[in-house]
Amino acid sequence: MTSLSAKTALFLAFFITLVFLLGGIRAEMLEKIVDLPKSIGVWTRPDSARIIDSSNIFQYMNGAGELYLSYNFDHLKVYEYTTKNQQDSILVEVYIMNTSNDAFGLFSIDWGGEPIEIHSSPSMRSSPTVAPPARALYGGGLLRLWADTIYARVMVYPDTPESKEAVLSLGRKIAANRKMPTEPELLKFLPQTIGSNWKLRKDRIGYFRSHLVLNSLYYLSHQNILNLDHSTEALTAPYENISNAGSAKSVQLLFIKYASAKKAKKALDQFHSAYLHEHQHGRDPRVIENQMNFFNIEDGWLGYSLNGTYLSVVFECPDRASAQTIINHISRNAVFKENDHGK
Repeated sequence: MTSLSAKTALFLAFFITLVFLLGGIRAEMLEKIVDLPKSIGVWTRPDSARIIDSSNIFQYMNGAGELYLSYNFDHLKVYEYTTKNQQDSILVEVYIMNTSNDAFGLFSIDWGGEPIEIHSSPSMRSSPTVAPPARALYGGGLLRLWADTIYARVMVYPDTPESKEAVLSLGRKIAANRKMPTEPELLKFLPQTIGSNWKLRKDRIGYFRSHLVLNSLYYLSHQNILNLDHSTEALTAPYENISNAGSAKSVQLLFIKYASAKKAKKALDQFHSAYLHEHQHGRDPRVIENQMNFFNIEDGWLGYSLNGTYLSVVFECPDRASAQTIINHISRNAVFKENDHGK
């Protein structure tokens, strides 16, 4: 018994030491993840960055902190470059996210701006993308970029050719020695076209995990009626009508992957009760098994389909046939993925 206790104590001591070592290595990696110059042009920064995490993010940016916490956020490093006269400044915000997908999500909230190449090896992008291929966008003195697990904002005022070059140079420094990021796998569920009528608006794709972000992209409810959280992955994207006939109005697709089929089913039931409460008795019992249904509501036809862990919803369709075509197309992809995953 004494020998066993000694071995157990030795193992626990080793385990605790390993945890501290790994924690230290991770912290060191995060600390060295960005190496920005002390000076660039006429701008100079302090010796150390300001560190922002979940404990003080609201002191730094008030309510806007919810946006970053809604993704898997680790911490933020803030650098401020100023000139001698203190009138011109460059603010650098480097958001360290826990996954590349979360960094992409922040980047995908706004596709506006001039595409900028900031990676040293753009040829590393080996496959076509569903979303716009840009990994950095610049406009009005603001550079936004996505580099692996980093999302960064570099802001300057006033916006001049000289200050723009400084901002772009800092962007290249942030992205240096980081692999070219690939967009989340979930985007592969979005076809470029559906039938002959509908075409994806690539520059309106949004990737998120929170209902707060969803509401900024496509408002549904102030409440979390789809049970979104950090374990979910979700996309919203419009499809435009490209046919010669019919309405030119776009429809909105919402596609969500849940952590389990049980959670997906619970989310659909809650969504139906909250958003389609007037149609509680309109659920066709013949299609409850595969959870597909269509409803004519105030802003057009809505359709949804549940396939295992995947929930598809389309809004504002001009007719039932359009809603059914879009949902059927997305559902086939989800069924294939579920069956492939189950093998």
